[in-house]
Amino acid sequence: QVQLVESGGGLVQAGGSLRLSCAASGSTFGINVMGWFRQAPGKGREFVACINWSGSITDYADSVKGRFTISRDNAKNTVYLQMNTLKSEDTAVYYCAADRIRFGRGLSSADYWGQGTQVTVSS
Repeated sequence: QVQLVESGGGLVQAGGSLRLSCAASGSTFGINVMGWFRQAPGKGREFVACINWSGSITDYADSVKGRFTISRDNAKNTVYLQMNTLKSEDTAVYYCAADRIRFGRGLSSADYWGQGTQVTVSS
């Protein structure tokens, strides 16, 4: 089993920045893909970004391209989401996901999920 714990959420003004972290623990061997999804009130969960084990391949939702950057530190079993130029529509609960194979939007069927961290952007 793999446990994922997100942190770094909070309240920020529009145009501001936040950095989310997701720390993985447990049986992390073989976890190749980590990523982020979000769910706004009254909406379904949507893909935000993901990254492969080496960090050489990333994928982003069009809505966050150029504003968000995903990265990972394998020594710490942690993935990060740097969010810049935040907009009110970025307000959501952000979830970390991890899987051995699934990548991109397919990560929506990931084996492991965190509990989520709230991001609220005030306009």
